[in-house]
Amino acid sequence: MKFKKLAVLTIALSSIISSCDKNFEQINIDPTKLSPANMNYNYLFTNAQLITSGNSDGNAYEDWRNNLIYAGCMIQHLSSLTGYWAGDKYTYNSGYNSAYWDANFNNSIKSIVDVIENVKDKPEFANFYNIARIFKVFQFQRMTDMYGDIPYTQAGLGYKEGITSPVYDKQADIYDNMLNELKDAATALDASAPNTIGSGDLVYGGDVSKWKKFAYSEMVRIAMRLTKVDAAKAQQWVATAYAGGVFASNDDNALLHHEDQPWSPPSNGNGWVLDVVDPAAAKLSKTFVNMLKSTNDPRLRYIATVATDPGDGSDMGNNDPSIQIGMPNGYDGGGSNPITSEPDYPGSVNNYSIVNRTTFARVTAPTFFLTYSETMLLLAEAAKRGWISATAGTLYNAGVTAAILQLNQTGAALTAGDASAYLTANPYDDANTLQQINTQYYITTFMDEYEAWANWRRSGFPVLTPVNYFGNVTNGTIPRRFTYPTNEPAVNGANYNAAVAGLKDGDKMTSRVWWDKE
Repeated sequence: MKFKKLAVLTIALSSIISSCDKNFEQINIDPTKLSPANMNYNYLFTNAQLITSGNSDGNAYEDWRNNLIYAGCMIQHLSSLTGYWAGDKYTYNSGYNSAYWDANFNNSIKSIVDVIENVKDKPEFANFYNIARIFKVFQFQRMTDMYGDIPYTQAGLGYKEGITSPVYDKQADIYDNMLNELKDAATALDASAPNTIGSGDLVYGGDVSKWKKFAYSEMVRIAMRLTKVDAAKAQQWVATAYAGGVFASNDDNALLHHEDQPWSPPSNGNGWVLDVVDPAAAKLSKTFVNMLKSTNDPRLRYIATVATDPGDGSDMGNNDPSIQIGMPNGYDGGGSNPITSEPDYPGSVNNYSIVNRTTFARVTAPTFFLTYSETMLLLAEAAKRGWISATAGTLYNAGVTAAILQLNQTGAALTAGDASAYLTANPYDDANTLQQINTQYYITTFMDEYEAWANWRRSGFPVLTPVNYFGNVTNGTIPRRFTYPTNEPAVNGANYNAAVAGLKDGDKMTSRVWWDKE
């Protein structure tokens, strides 16, 4: 298939480009070698999207560690008895903390910076240039939300400018730049100009109308992160995004489709872990399952299943909502807090629900970067705050309806009637708006655990009860950030130390990023 060939070639080219740093002069004079003059930057853009989706090494390196083991368990979408699933009990693994940083700074971020630096002065690639700028914002938004101050203005410039010790930009400055980049790039996109990226763009195929909506929807996400630190600026940018034109339906969702290519980045990393390489380790959290059951949520049957043998990835299980049981966080298999001591223990760990293998827990499941449902829910909050001229309840209903029907893009078969019945039974409550909106956001960001964790830190909803397992490193509180790679003090010491000095509690999981104000 075209995607398979393109993806494999892209990964190969990324490796070549990485190795080229050591032979810069030779490459520039040898026409048989890759150089800026003969490089097809479409491949690097494909690589940036593919690696950002979370499976950089074909074995779900960062999806496994940061998205599932840590964020998914900390936010109580998932639960695990397995010791190395450190996020369930807030224990510390330095390599897992830095996995996303390690996988992306030297790969997807380097790729997108290379694209931007090499096409920015070529008018024929104007749309490609601006699309790359928009996607770069998404990449850095996720990275800075995970770690705080990070290399930004000098990131990815080791090859082009010889910057091997990049400064860590302040998160406040990164946010200002990202918002301005989105506005400038979205304004510059031109539907009448050539589409030079085409199939190299795995999300929208170079469709500038879609990328413009993505830019303004991403602007909403970034602006709403500012609610605790600069409400006036948040209002300004949400209003700009709303006027610019955000996603209008689930057809606009930014998702990347995956293929069944074992041990290969084109496979979905979450699905690879949950269905193939670690299928018995994770259960659905009691917090999450009980939330869905308490409202008779039609999504439950497509999110959960009970397998006779969870370790057998071919066991699709039983997705009857009535038998779904979530496993509480903070227990182990027989240590200091055995699961058998839990008051509602169902007799066997196999009776706990796992992630449904026909939807999310499969290697061909799509990766959602940004969705219409998320955007509508955030706009509903903005409307409730009086920041845009719109009705919060109307936007909320649109967001919930979209969130339910969005599961059809993973293989579900939900209907508008299902969504309508759910909203009738669980109507918008103007007196409880913020909790209601952000609880729905928590549900719709299932499997995008980075985003679920970030919005929980921003909003405080849903209200989660933390665990206090023996040996945790947070004094029994849900972690607020990931720590920097342990080699940073050695390879970029001065800049690392400056960044750590800006963290109230130092380079710890309990420190808060700039926008996560206490």
